[in-house]
Amino acid sequence: MNGIILINAFSGIGEHQAKRLNEEFSALGYDVPIVKNLPQEIPDNIDFCIFLDKDIYTARALENKGVRLFNSAKSIELCDDKMLTYLALQGKVNEPLTISYSFTYLESEVREEELEYIISTLSFPLVMKINKHSRGEGVFLVQSKEELKELISKYRTTPHLYQKYISYSKGRDTRVIVVGGKVVASMERMNDLDFRSNVEQGGKTHVVELSDYARNIAEKVSKVLGLDYCGVDLLTDEKGEVYVCEVNSNAFFKGIESATGVNVARSYVENVLKFL
Repeated sequence: MNGIILINAFSGIGEHQAKRLNEEFSALGYDVPIVKNLPQEIPDNIDFCIFLDKDIYTARALENKGVRLFNSAKSIELCDDKMLTYLALQGKVNEPLTISYSFTYLESEVREEELEYIISTLSFPLVMKINKHSRGEGVFLVQSKEELKELISKYRTTPHLYQKYISYSKGRDTRVIVVGGKVVASMERMNDLDFRSNVEQGGKTHVVELSDYARNIAEKVSKVLGLDYCGVDLLTDEKGEVYVCEVNSNAFFKGIESATGVNVARSYVENVLKFL
């Protein structure tokens, strides 16, 4: 079986993951090269692809050729859009109360009734997220009506959402890695300088023991979204209730392997080999 590890051709995102996966394949006796996502670079005779990009068009084109993707195009698409993630999981797991933005084709004035609905439903502070951002970027903690109006005006034609702020988890969440439907590693991320826990925003990590309840939630998320591999980010409120914050179909290895000592890349590779 011939396979590749596909990464974005321009950003450099995914290079560390690709290298780790390539190392683990090699250690098990398999040659699975790293390929940049350019039409002229992708071989024709491949059977599987670990897809470390977010290019849904290429993902679907490969699937149309019969290539088995890890993760599938559908799963990547659901995780790449925060509102689609929320809707796919709605009613199946706890999520912070969320409102989708009012779709508009053109720049338009922010309406008073629009502001009042968001404020009355979520209250301040609330979180505003751009639907297609990662690493903590495009996430804002909104403290006032004036700030909310300004942000909506700025991102009027950009799909985004508004979400209830789980203040008890300020600067803190639990990242859970799920491979083949089973939790393989978890860590807590903490940031004393920002409400976002992301390592890219200054968050620090340490190993954490998951409760069975949290473990079951993470594994259920993976199953509902059809993911071979993912990182599930969990928040906790003052009553101990657990909420799914976000799901990352290409969660980075470096932080969690360093924090926990778990060989996540090997787990991923071994899961891929089960299908070949």
